Amino acid sequence: MMTDPIADMLARIRNAATARHEKTKLPSSKLKQRVADILKAEGYIADYDVDESHPPTMTIRLKYGRGQNAAIAGIKKTSRPGRRVYVGHEKVPQVYNGMGVAILSTSQGVMSSREAKKRGIGGEVLCEVW
Repeated sequence: MMTDPIADMLARIRNAATARHEKTKLPSSKLKQRVADILKAEGYIADYDVDESHPPTMTIRLKYGRGQNAAIAGIKKTSRPGRRVYVGHEKVPQVYNGMGVAILSTSQGVMSSREAKKRGIGGEVLCEVW
């Protein structure tokens, strides 16, 4: 059993980008799919596929720019099982002056920091990506 599946997902993405892999595979869940949706919408990954076999797996295709530089320069887990980080709507984090994005788990679902600010809601800060 895994204690922090989102931290495992982020570590696999970080390691694959550092090693310049085209894709990475990991166990799938609805929360991980929503985080991958946000990463895709923000332009940090190219795409992802979900294999619904038992156990379900997710394949994330990484995105690279000129000179094989990964689209993800850094990825950091903010809230951990031993130290949860919650913010109100007025304190939603701004990553690298808007050049990055924070991913929040709110009462209205998992969303990016930009969308949370727009809706005026806060929640648990899962991670930051830049």
